[in-house]
Amino acid sequence: MLTRSRRATTALLAVAAVLVAGCTAGAERVPGQQPTRTASAGASSLAGVCPATVVVQSNWWPQAEDGAVYRLLGGELTVDKARKRVSGTLVADGVDTGVRLEVRAGGPANGFVPAVNTLFTDPSVLLGTADADQIAQVSATQRVKAVVAPLDRSPVVLMFDPAQHPDFRAIADIGRTDTRVLYFPGATYMDYLTGTGVLRRSQVDPGYAGSPDRWVAARGSIVQQGFLTNEPFAYEKELPAWNKKVGWLLVAEAGYPVYPETLAIRADRETALAPCLRRLVPIIQRSVTGYLAGPAATNQLIVRLAKDFRAYPYSAERAAYAVSAMRENKIVGNGPNGTVGDFDTARLQRLLDIVRPVFARSRQPLPAGLGPADIATNAYIDASIGAG
Repeated sequence: MLTRSRRATTALLAVAAVLVAGCTAGAERVPGQQPTRTASAGASSLAGVCPATVVVQSNWWPQAEDGAVYRLLGGELTVDKARKRVSGTLVADGVDTGVRLEVRAGGPANGFVPAVNTLFTDPSVLLGTADADQIAQVSATQRVKAVVAPLDRSPVVLMFDPAQHPDFRAIADIGRTDTRVLYFPGATYMDYLTGTGVLRRSQVDPGYAGSPDRWVAARGSIVQQGFLTNEPFAYEKELPAWNKKVGWLLVAEAGYPVYPETLAIRADRETALAPCLRRLVPIIQRSVTGYLAGPAATNQLIVRLAKDFRAYPYSAERAAYAVSAMRENKIVGNGPNGTVGDFDTARLQRLLDIVRPVFARSRQPLPAGLGPADIATNAYIDASIGAG
């Protein structure tokens, strides 16, 4: 049950069907349906402006939150079970862009090395998954810049048993009780919640390791960190020791304005990558909207890869639930305007104002003068692309 801290539909239907047969250890070619059309020298062509293989390093196993990226995989796939990665033609709405895409799983799959580190240790990686607060945290030694935000709000929640805690309507209500709150160690949002008095330091416990064991042992009397896209469904439908509803409250609604799981580059490579990003970022934006509109084929691939990589059990039903939860709770969306994937400068500034004293206390001070433009950019965003 461990969870993390993210193509052409026609092509994926064929790919998912052949992947059901599975792959042996190591890398294998998986025959699939080729994209329906080849890009001309227009906006869909990445040949000559992007690397021959666009490599994306994720921070977790394949999951619905990364559906926009996995949706771009088409053609004949190479599934590498040993190294936990998949590659194929980079396809933009049925069009072969002229380059390949490789998506690498992270978290347990790569020894928990953050993608922001991999950007500097492996020059083949073009994009790394990173939360905006993490980008700020490493900025003194590793300048990273987010170029698109497939998710607009964080799916992190605090979960509780609604039968035992019917009065929990906001996270501040939890802070008015003595209820123990379990969370992942190092979670910056918790420093915000305790630093602002929303929760009390005496009630929080950084002992959550991703397992439901303590929740089950406490019979749901505690509050526990989770992800809206995962645990609420898994606990109700797939955890025999519980198998009933959980309540949840989004940390985002308590005022923590992080952009989660952005796609980021090394800042010192931006000038060289700019021609590629001008074409690639709008393709990713359109894939965000395409995945929301029709996630089934991509979810089949994600579920298959989770199995092939020996990740945690990830069912088709859980993936479908995740997409519904993201839609209904605006985890994916346009934010305050009509554009998907962009960044609100004022929101980034609020985040920096929150995390600056937090990281200073942990002896990770942010560089003087670090501002929103240093951690994210809208330079490659197509403002006309929005989620329906």
